[in-house]
Amino acid sequence: ETSTVTDKEGNDPFDYEFGGPGGALGTTLALPAVVLALARFASVGRVDVEWLTAAKSDPFSSSVLCPRCEEDPILLVRCGAGVICWFLFQVLLERYLPCEVVLGTPLRDGKGTRLPYRINGHLAFWVTMLVVAVGWPRFEGNGVGGTMLQFGSAPLTLLYDYYTELALSTIALCFGLSLYLYARSFRQGLLLAEGGNSGNPLYDFFMGRELNPRWGTFDWKEFCELRPGLIGWALLNAAMVSKQKEKLGYVSGSMYLVNAFQFVYVWDALYQERAILTTMDITTDGFGFMLVFGDLAWVPFTYSLQARYLVDHDPGLGLPTLAMVVLTNFIGYAIFRGANGQKDAFRRDPDGPSVRRLTYLKTKRGTRLLTSGWWGMARKINYTGDWIMGLSWCMVCGFGSIVPYYYAIYFAILLVHRSIRDDHMCRAKYGDDWETYKRLVPYRFIPGIF
Repeated sequence: ETSTVTDKEGNDPFDYEFGGPGGALGTTLALPAVVLALARFASVGRVDVEWLTAAKSDPFSSSVLCPRCEEDPILLVRCGAGVICWFLFQVLLERYLPCEVVLGTPLRDGKGTRLPYRINGHLAFWVTMLVVAVGWPRFEGNGVGGTMLQFGSAPLTLLYDYYTELALSTIALCFGLSLYLYARSFRQGLLLAEGGNSGNPLYDFFMGRELNPRWGTFDWKEFCELRPGLIGWALLNAAMVSKQKEKLGYVSGSMYLVNAFQFVYVWDALYQERAILTTMDITTDGFGFMLVFGDLAWVPFTYSLQARYLVDHDPGLGLPTLAMVVLTNFIGYAIFRGANGQKDAFRRDPDGPSVRRLTYLKTKRGTRLLTSGWWGMARKINYTGDWIMGLSWCMVCGFGSIVPYYYAIYFAILLVHRSIRDDHMCRAKYGDDWETYKRLVPYRFIPGIF
C-alpha cells in the first residue's frame, strides 16, 4: 500500500509505503513480537492464548521475553556473544575466501557507476558446513593433567535449547545495526535510496536511507542478504534434526524432507548469488530496519519454524502423503528455478541459445520485457513457484495445527504486497510501456486465473 504526501515546503510529493511513518513504526515494533510469539507457538504446538494474554499485559516482563533469564542473569549476554561471533565468522569467510568479483547494475549517480561485489557465498556455505560437521574446536584433557585441542562436530542441539534467547539476541543486534546504518547515512556524498529519504526519521529508519552502505569493498546489504541469516537458517534446521534424534531415537520422514527442501533452497540461493545483484533489494531499497531484520532475524527464526515444530509435534506422516509433499515441492522448485534462470540468462545474453527465441517488448528506456516463455505466462510466475515450495514445507507438518502454516499465509501476503510495489515502481519507470506490457502479459501469478 502506498500513500502520496507533499512536504511542508510544497516540494514534489513523496510516495509512502507500509502506511507511512505510523505503519513503519508499528511494523518495527510488531516484527520482533511476531518472531518471539512464533517461537513460543512452535514449542507448544498451538497458538498459546495464555502466553499472548501475559504478553499483552506486560510485554517486557522476563517471563514473556526470556523466562530462563531469571535463573541465569547473563544468559542473554552469552547468547548475544554467540550471535556476534557467528556474524563475524561469516564476515571473515566473505573477506578471505577466494571469490569472483562481479560488477553490480549501474547506479543512478549520473556516472553509471557499477559497484564490485565479492561473490563467494556458495564457498562460504560449504566451509561453514564443514566446520560444523568436523571442524568444531574444543579442549579436552590429554590424560596427563593437561589439555589438548581437538576437532569434532558442533553441539548443534544448543541452538534448539536456546532458540528463543538466540532470537532475542539477534533482534537486539538488528536494532543496533539499523541505528548505526541510519546515523551513518547522514555523511556527505552518499547515494540515498529514493524510497527511504522522506525526511521522517521513523519512516527512513525502517526503509533505510543509504542505498549501498559499505566499509571499503565490504557491502553491508549484499552480505546480510545471503550470509548470516540464510546459512544460519540451515544450521537451525540441522539442530532440530539432532534434537529430534536425541529425544525420539530416530529422525522422522517429515524432518528429513523439510531439511532437504530448505537445504536445497538455501544452497540454491547461495549458488546463484550473483543473481541477487539485479533484485529490488539491492538496486532500489535502502538498507534499514526492514531489510536488516528480515535478513538476520526473520529468515532464520521464522523460516526454521517447521523444523522446530517437528521436534516435539511430528505428525508421523505415511509414505503416500510424504510422496505428495515431495511432488508439490518439485513442481514449485521447477517453476521457481526455471523462471529465474530464464530471466537471468536473458539479462546476461539475450542472444544466448536458450533464450534467443523468446519474444519481448522493447521499451522507450531500451529495456526488454519478456512476453513469452515462463514470463509470458504471468508477470510474477517466479513468486508462484516460490509460494508452492513454501506450502510444501508446511505440509510436512501435517494438518493438526495452523502454526506451521503461518509461512504459507505470511508469504502469500508478502508476495502480493511485493508485486504491488513492483507494479507501482514499474509504472513510474516505464510509463505507457508498462500498461502495454500488462496487456501482453495480463496475469500476475497464475496463468488464466490471477
